[in-house]
Amino acid sequence: MFRLAHISDVHLGPLPPVTYRELASKRVTGYVNWQRNRRHFLHEGALDTIVADLQAAKPDHLAVTGDLVNLALNGEIELARLWLESLGNPADVSVVPGNHDAYVPGAFDKICMAWAAWMKGDEQTIPVGRHSFPYLRVRGDVALIGVSTARATAPFMANGFFLEGQARRLGRLLDETAERGHCRVIMIHHPPVRGAVAQHKRLFGISRFQRVIERHGAELILHGHSHLPSLFWIGTAKKPVPAVGVSAAGQGIGGRNPAAQYNLLEISGQAGAWQIHLARYGLTKVNAPPSKLIEMDLTPYSARVSQAAG
Repeated sequence: MFRLAHISDVHLGPLPPVTYRELASKRVTGYVNWQRNRRHFLHEGALDTIVADLQAAKPDHLAVTGDLVNLALNGEIELARLWLESLGNPADVSVVPGNHDAYVPGAFDKICMAWAAWMKGDEQTIPVGRHSFPYLRVRGDVALIGVSTARATAPFMANGFFLEGQARRLGRLLDETAERGHCRVIMIHHPPVRGAVAQHKRLFGISRFQRVIERHGAELILHGHSHLPSLFWIGTAKKPVPAVGVSAAGQGIGGRNPAAQYNLLEISGQAGAWQIHLARYGLTKVNAPPSKLIEMDLTPYSARVSQAAG
């Protein structure tokens, strides 16, 4: 049994001091949004409660699917590095970047340097950067594959991008890990599903990503970005793959989106007969620990029937 925890959209706060020069960019719109809206419901109290609860569950690994920061200020990037250190050994925590982590030009390179220990594959020899994704980490029988969709975009846009080069590399990794008999878990920030978010937040390359899954297969996809608990199925009718989202880890109670949550996934079985169980925990009351919100079997129905018949 491999137990994998999943959080996303941390949005660490509060914001450090911001200079006028730093606001002379797309950051000014994000800063206004933070002051008017986000700061009232995204706060460290919710995040601390969620992290304490998931750590008490003692998962084997933690996946963080992006948006650790808000405006990608230098102070935020350093704060996020310190926060990642507080989670434990980088070998036990895997991160993929989100659109807020690459909020303005140059930010992506900075996070790759600061957070490299959490975004580096086991046998990776090149520096963490645009061309080092997807990366691969193998823990037990589970292959954790980190995809990047993060890129600086225009004001009022929060799109992600999944391009051909990364698609080819992902396909190769999926084939290699399948040959080794691993359960393949893909971590990505933007949901690779149409209609999951508004057009100005969507992923460019959804069809490309889904073709990779149809051709090469996978067992599980974890994403963030929507700030919503969700479950979609992609792939083929014979081999559907669950794509699981989660509420923002820093979301307090009372906002328009569900309060902070984390997913706890239990993976068991063997190649060709993997079983995945999802339990979702979240905040429901102020000053109270997270409650179990839902439990479900993510093993596709067709696979369950086949296993039962065998």
